[in-house]
Amino acid sequence: MNRFQLYRLLRKNINISYKRSPIFEQNKWAKVLTYFGCAVFVLYLIMIGSIIAMEAKGEAGRMISYMPIILAVDFYLRLIFQTTPSMMVKPYILQPISRYTAIECFLVSSHVSGYNFLWLAMFIPYSVILFFAGAGFGAILLEFIASILLIILNSQIYLFFRTLINRKVYWFLSVVLLYAIPFAPLLFSRKGNSFRSLLDTYTELAGEWYVIPVILILLILLFAINRHFQFKYVYEEISKKSEKALKHVSQFSYLNRFGLVGEYLKIEMKSNMRNKTMKSRCISSLAVVTVFSFLITYTGLYNDTVSRNYWCMYCFAIYSAITLVKIMGQEGNYIDLLMTHKENIITLLEAKYWFYSAVLGIPFLIMMPALFSGKYTLLMLLAYMFTTAGLVHFIIFQLAVYNKQTLPLQTKLTSKGNIENGIQLVIETAALLCPGVIAAVGGLLIGMTWTYVFMIVLGLGFILTHPIWIRNIYKRMMARRYENLEGFHATRQ
Repeated sequence: MNRFQLYRLLRKNINISYKRSPIFEQNKWAKVLTYFGCAVFVLYLIMIGSIIAMEAKGEAGRMISYMPIILAVDFYLRLIFQTTPSMMVKPYILQPISRYTAIECFLVSSHVSGYNFLWLAMFIPYSVILFFAGAGFGAILLEFIASILLIILNSQIYLFFRTLINRKVYWFLSVVLLYAIPFAPLLFSRKGNSFRSLLDTYTELAGEWYVIPVILILLILLFAINRHFQFKYVYEEISKKSEKALKHVSQFSYLNRFGLVGEYLKIEMKSNMRNKTMKSRCISSLAVVTVFSFLITYTGLYNDTVSRNYWCMYCFAIYSAITLVKIMGQEGNYIDLLMTHKENIITLLEAKYWFYSAVLGIPFLIMMPALFSGKYTLLMLLAYMFTTAGLVHFIIFQLAVYNKQTLPLQTKLTSKGNIENGIQLVIETAALLCPGVIAAVGGLLIGMTWTYVFMIVLGLGFILTHPIWIRNIYKRMMARRYENLEGFHATRQ
């Protein structure tokens, strides 16, 4: 069997494994929504490609000048939706094939994945408009090939850093620094149009003959590095070489006064400190909040009222939105034990509610510079903090009724990706949209000041009544307990 035949066989096995998965049926709605999202994404790319082409005014190279921004967005999207080859290669490590062959096949598949070619929706309209505007065919072709190769190179950069981030979350800071390097000259420029000048510089570099050879050399080097790293780390995990004993066990004794709720609070805190998935979500959320707080405070990017309200809400809701969407997933590993005591899950949900509400104090502190600079007001911060603690958490906690997919207690390299079902996507979207809709409608009818007061009162209402709606969630969970238990059992790894 040659490598091409092996590649086809591995691709076939991956598709079959998805169809045989016990969660395949419940994810059909997620696939429909995913296809819809891809269609919207393609329309946006066509629009952006056309706008960049009109800005280019018949000169090739403008797309390459925007590639640092495009690649940063591409990395973020991959971080949300894509897995690494090491997550799929575990079943093939002990097969009678070369130990690197499976890794190589999965790396090659990342080059020709359908996601990479979605970006053609931006590059093709841009090239066509540029051609009819009078640009040379050779220059357009050079830029088109360079753009595609940069997207493929970015896929290798993603695989490299995603593997390192799965081991140590702090590698995420290196990613931020890497994608910030192209904009470093802006720190030393005193001109008002420095960003435009930087784009013009990159446009000139895009026309040089050595652009494509340099990208190809980097692509080959990263492929070789990923080939080594992917196998090394997955082999270490399988052989348990990287396991380390805990040097210190936190007791959190100050939570003992809260009884059983305090015990569940300890579990939640320790999970966020030790569980790789939860810890990475926490750090990435804090990084996002910090970045947007910095942009709002020290730049003029989001000076309009709509943008400031949206990003203020987003900074408060981001951590709960990406973590609580899988609520009860971790507990699916031991859900049978939780159900042995009457109303035990009520106490668990209450502990989760207080934990995620208390965490909102962190983005509140991070956004203090924006408050002191006058971009935000104290009333505005309090409005979105209370709305998130009340209304947003009320909506997202409803997923505890419908989630029935177990998540590993310690997600590592070889764990499978978890596709969200349709209900998760709908509820999470509603949770993120509701505060914005309230702010928009209220701003038009009664003004922003009284809208913020209303949001505070609304949030406090949901906070004070949380024992009532948590008990309602528990009753609905019990009505579906056998269906949910079956799902948790079937998806345990």
